[in-house]
Amino acid sequence: MKIDILTLFPEAFSPLKTSILARAEESGILEINLVNIRDFSKDKHKKCDDYPFGGGAGMLMTVQPLFDAINSVYEAGAKIIFPSPVGMTFNVKKAEQLSKCQHLIFVCGHYEGVDERLFELFDIEQISIGDYVLTGGELPSMVIIDSLARFVDGVISKDSLENESFSNGLLEYPQYTRPQEFQGLSVPEVLVSGNHQEVDKWRKEQSLKRTKLLREDLLSD
Repeated sequence: MKIDILTLFPEAFSPLKTSILARAEESGILEINLVNIRDFSKDKHKKCDDYPFGGGAGMLMTVQPLFDAINSVYEAGAKIIFPSPVGMTFNVKKAEQLSKCQHLIFVCGHYEGVDERLFELFDIEQISIGDYVLTGGELPSMVIIDSLARFVDGVISKDSLENESFSNGLLEYPQYTRPQEFQGLSVPEVLVSGNHQEVDKWRKEQSLKRTKLLREDLLSD
């Protein structure tokens, strides 16, 4: 999978160059490219924002650098994503859907947003990671990329995907590791019993219990 990220702040994406995603890049499963939008500005000072017509607070990103930056990486079949509070809320189903794409282009807005004509010039899907506002699209882009990358074949084991939260519509069951006892708290006996059938039963019960307690809305869905 090829992922191009268009941003005013390429340095913000260092987390994508570590851990699991770094190994996926090294093995050729993922290709993540950072594109500096300022490189495409025709302003002599590389300015990429201006005051909004009609007045109002803040500055808007201008359309020209964004237009040229997208065109520099766009290929037939590529999907363009713009993280924004106005988009549909991101979830595990959307992550799995995006993981099937061969080429994703993330456009990171900043300041008070971008010139609306960008959405008239390109087919862009706006995606929200929640009902709140951030200072830019860099953080939500990383959240979306980290989540969808887990569904790309070879990034993590399929076993890890099968039992985690939301994979079956429920929250994941509690998990434990060594030591078996710590500060007077012991690992549930069933998990060290060696009875895999009972372990599986316990995990399903705990998953349902946790979902009912913390996210009952998932049960109605």
